[in-house]
Amino acid sequence: MSDEVNSVFKKYLNQLQLHPLRTKAITAAVLAGFSDAVAQKLSGAKKLQLRRVLLFMLYGFAYSGPFGHFLHKLMDKIFKGNKGNDTVAKKVILEQITSSPWNNFFFMMYYGLVIEGRPWSTVINKVKKDYPSVQLTAWKFWPIVGWVNYQYMPLQLRVVFHSSVAACWAIFLNLKARSVAIKAS
Repeated sequence: MSDEVNSVFKKYLNQLQLHPLRTKAITAAVLAGFSDAVAQKLSGAKKLQLRRVLLFMLYGFAYSGPFGHFLHKLMDKIFKGNKGNDTVAKKVILEQITSSPWNNFFFMMYYGLVIEGRPWSTVINKVKKDYPSVQLTAWKFWPIVGWVNYQYMPLQLRVVFHSSVAACWAIFLNLKARSVAIKAS
């Protein structure tokens, strides 16, 4: 790593130590905004919709960063910081049967109601139609991410790692939700 990158990374780690919740919320916001900008470009948008990017950043800052912060603290408390394969498997299973379904449902609702501004009935119908396939896809992808996260990442970096991967996942969800919205129009 170059000296500048190394210096920035050390400052970031220091902020994680001093202000963990705030730092994780800001990180999640930046990554969520970035993922939406990428999704917009991938879906063929000629001009970046700044309002959408900001609403995604709000989602990352107000929800996904803090949710991840408290989820990982709770998991470490429940499992007493153990890292054995059995413990990691239990953490992954618990996360996949609790927070994964909730997070995907919440994201789809937020996307339809807040980002797209669609009526409740339209959003509910889209969620009913698409949620099962989104969740099944999540269960094929996120357990691997969870395993890597719980097995190899220190507690302070778990939300950052998760948020980085979630930025890619959000591009998938964003494009999925957008394609359904286009078909429904």
